[in-house]
Amino acid sequence: PDEHIFEVPWSDLDRVVEADHLTSLYLPEVTAPIAQELQRTVELMHRLRQDCPWDQEQTHQSLRRYLIEETYEVVEALDELGDDPSLADYEHLEEELGDLWFQVLFHAELAAEVGAFSIADVARTVHDKLVSRHPHVFGDVTAKDSADVLANWEANKMVEKQRDSVMDGIPDALPSLMLADKVLKKAARSGVPAPAEWLRSAATPLEVVAAGQPLDEDTLGRTLLALTEQARTHGIDPERALRAAALGLRDRFAADERAGRQPMPWIIG
Repeated sequence: PDEHIFEVPWSDLDRVVEADHLTSLYLPEVTAPIAQELQRTVELMHRLRQDCPWDQEQTHQSLRRYLIEETYEVVEALDELGDDPSLADYEHLEEELGDLWFQVLFHAELAAEVGAFSIADVARTVHDKLVSRHPHVFGDVTAKDSADVLANWEANKMVEKQRDSVMDGIPDALPSLMLADKVLKKAARSGVPAPAEWLRSAATPLEVVAAGQPLDEDTLGRTLLALTEQARTHGIDPERALRAAALGLRDRFAADERAGRQPMPWIIG
């Protein structure tokens, strides 16, 4: 007869509740409900494919542009974190990661509809692959540093994929700077560093232009590759470095325009 059921915030539990031997405590949630939330998005995806005309029309090919856009928006959110990220910065990243996750889920849903694979297969595949690629964690292989980890990773990938070269599997569609960086890193991990005289060739186009001579595409391409190698040896991400310089130039140009000054886009320092 004197039973009383009520809810209390976790933070008030030690102050509001006067417990005795007849008190029972029910915790509806102890840890983050990861499986529950992921399953809710899976069920949402099912519903959208059934009832939404736009979602029903989509294919792997039509969704390609959205996957790329969402990926770049995640990258932008990561850049906004900076050295001292705020809660709002993390909330933005959380939102963008959710949008990217939805794209992964969408492609898995389309594949499941034709009996190819499901989102569960995607999760299991990446889990098993990461276990096999980390023998220093889950096996008896020793890795003293990250260089050993990367070497083991490449060796395991070649065996797993039955590839003849470490260069196999690099997507041609990567942005050019990212593609160059990836090729050079794989070459270096294989013990084939770039020769010093090749790195010095990066100054050639500047000398050619300064002398008033025409610059050809091949020379410029080899020079950009040499600059990318210099970035790699100094631990610099060339894609990020060029993006930062370009955005800095953009912002200074816009600031000059708004202030009524003549923009000087050739000044990048």
